[in-house]
Amino acid sequence: MTKIYTLCKGTFPVLLLSLVASCNNPQAQSPATPELPNIVVIYLDDLGYGDVSAYGATEISTPHMDRLAHGGVRFTNGYASSATCTPSRYALLTGMYPWRNKEAKILPGTAPLVIDTAQLTLAKLLKSKGYHTGVVGKWHLGLGSGEVNWNEQIAPGPNQVGFDYSYIMAATQDRVPTVYIENGFVAGLDPKDPIQVDYEQNFEGEPTGKDNPELLRMPWHHGHNNSIVNGIPRIGFMKGGKAAQWKDEQMADHFLSKAQAYVKAYKEEPFFLYYALQQPHVPRTPHPRFVGRSGMGPRGDVILEADWCIGAFVQTLEEEGLLENTLIIFSSDNGPVLNDGYYDEAVEKLGEHKPSGPLRGGKYSLFEAGTRVPFVTYWQGQIEPKVSQALVCQLDLLSSLASLVGSEQQAQDSQDLLEVFLGKSEEGRAQLVIEATSRTAFREGDWVMIPPYEGPAVSEQVNIELGNAEDYQLYNLEEDLGQQHNLAEAHPQKLEEMIQHFQQIRGEANEGIEALELK
Repeated sequence: MTKIYTLCKGTFPVLLLSLVASCNNPQAQSPATPELPNIVVIYLDDLGYGDVSAYGATEISTPHMDRLAHGGVRFTNGYASSATCTPSRYALLTGMYPWRNKEAKILPGTAPLVIDTAQLTLAKLLKSKGYHTGVVGKWHLGLGSGEVNWNEQIAPGPNQVGFDYSYIMAATQDRVPTVYIENGFVAGLDPKDPIQVDYEQNFEGEPTGKDNPELLRMPWHHGHNNSIVNGIPRIGFMKGGKAAQWKDEQMADHFLSKAQAYVKAYKEEPFFLYYALQQPHVPRTPHPRFVGRSGMGPRGDVILEADWCIGAFVQTLEEEGLLENTLIIFSSDNGPVLNDGYYDEAVEKLGEHKPSGPLRGGKYSLFEAGTRVPFVTYWQGQIEPKVSQALVCQLDLLSSLASLVGSEQQAQDSQDLLEVFLGKSEEGRAQLVIEATSRTAFREGDWVMIPPYEGPAVSEQVNIELGNAEDYQLYNLEEDLGQQHNLAEAHPQKLEEMIQHFQQIRGEANEGIEALELK
């Protein structure tokens, strides 16, 4: 029996035809049966454009990421919406620019859910078309409506915005609470040892990274000096829940096992899985079998660990006979950072590796390395391998996947680029607003405009150029990918055009942007 897949827009996009007879007996051919592809988003945390060997890394090898990149569409102009985590995740799931929601910023572990439960999400969209929907891994989009009791059901959360199944950590690995949450309940919680969480003050008698350095196995550099869990100081204060606390070195394997179990449990129906890995975000805690393998310290080791997890997950799809009917989207929430709060030799052992590749900046930055990230679409047998220069953003997944499954629902800022994601077109976005910690910039064609912003040019804490300057910046990326030559004065008319187009999208939301007088 041979399977032939035909892609088309506006109807079920994948038609399964069983060819059971030769051309001489066409009446023996069975009728077409609609079949929806499984959809998996593999989302890494702080993985840079230059951290993947398929994107040019020479000091580290990522064969499993490379398999997806070389076997699908590898986008060289693929963007997260923001240079930080929460805003990018918000945009990915809602198809809306995060700056439209003032609460969509880096959140503490106690923040309320920033996605309105009435809002369209990627999970809701796919659920409405018959998908079982699941999220495994990092959430960091808030939980509850303000005051969370971690010892009872925690809602609203992923399950209230479209996910049938959720197994998450509330925020980040470096923030409390340091527990897993399954479908709204802390996994493994002992009711006799209730959890308390506070981001303002410590609980009496609880040690902290600031006051008890002798208890630490990972020294803090900045901002990570509150409660100590597993010898690692965190952001925020926590007491109780000892039986439920995660073991950092086991986190990658733990989330992988949950993702694999999800696939096996729901393989008989179309499923959507948002698999959000925690690597290489701090604290970098590789499993012992990966320690020292990269030669770059824990940051390099956890990239290799993440690569292995991706390989093991894809192998599960193969073993279950699902790979040929699964669209995989692989990307990262923002660009790279080395020292992001702990002393872990990321800087000292970097060597010749360039996490940002040829790009300028990194996490928190309006320069390209803040938001231009590895971005791959892979569908074995359906997507022909290619390198695409089309401008695409994670914002566009919602409307594009709506088209894929035959839905007419669209999100405010999401564009239908299905043909681009399937490698059948190079007509990507014409324009894109990018964000970094409440500041925004604008790309149009090969040009990028960064408005003037107050603040340091370089962050002293993370040693990354932030993109702040007293004057407008204008770069032609086709000629100057590394953004070394500011052309604002040389091309005043182009700058004025960029500002006008930027304002048409941003409106009055971008304070401080005024009309530019041509000289």
